Amino acid sequence: MGVEYVSRVPRPPLDGLIDDLYYLAGAPPYPRLTLPPMPGALLIVNLGAPFRIRAGADIETAEYADGCVVTTPTRAFEFGYPPRTRSVGVHVKAWGLAPFLPMPAAELCDRPVTIEQVWGRRAVAELRDRLATADEPHEMLTLLEEELMRRLCETAGLGLVRYTSSVIAAASGAVAIGDLRVAAGVSSTHLEQRFKELIGVTPKRLARTHRFAATVLAINPAEPIDWGDVAGRAGYFDQAHFGHEFRAFTGLTPTRYIEVRRQFMREHPGHVLDNWPLPAD
Repeated sequence: MGVEYVSRVPRPPLDGLIDDLYYLAGAPPYPRLTLPPMPGALLIVNLGAPFRIRAGADIETAEYADGCVVTTPTRAFEFGYPPRTRSVGVHVKAWGLAPFLPMPAAELCDRPVTIEQVWGRRAVAELRDRLATADEPHEMLTLLEEELMRRLCETAGLGLVRYTSSVIAAASGAVAIGDLRVAAGVSSTHLEQRFKELIGVTPKRLARTHRFAATVLAINPAEPIDWGDVAGRAGYFDQAHFGHEFRAFTGLTPTRYIEVRRQFMREHPGHVLDNWPLPAD
């Protein structure tokens, strides 16, 4: 039994906040998957058995029955899946969760919470009931999109954070934060505070994540890799600096990461999830 995965981009104005809505059901390729940090956030409404998340080696594994909210992370997360999983979710742009959160994003940085803690038990129970009785995945995505539209609210500072984050993304993180601050006409303190409130991390941290993600996603695991060349083209000081960043983000050395990626490709060729998560075992 494989995995069914359906996704689509939401309609405006949600498309300015969200990369895509998705439906996921079936048997995961591995009981545990490691998700290296990406410059984005995640919201999951769970419709099957509970799943588990370990947000770093120094944090206890927690169980999520209703779903979870994950702001832009600074470390790799480990997801533990039941034999069969079923959920709908949202891949959110770095700044995109802010209009749906009742608290500053900084409070959730590297601390995934249940969706009930964000939207309330009754509202989430009603949403899950509607989703569970939907006829097919696209109807479920429409229901989730309508819920997000209802919850969309004005957020102070979102324009500033969206603009500067978009510049960081376009440059794959290779941008001077001081130049961003000057172009935006705000102080470094103000820009950093807005980023922490709406994204959960500083502009510098988001830029580091963008650079790391762009570098790793450009690597073809099926080909020989010159790590010194990879580090140099990505603008790292040297290969040692790149290796340090790699371990900080993933908990793995670059060579071990490629071994695990190749394991996924070998054991599950062409799998729908084979672009970023890694086997944790």
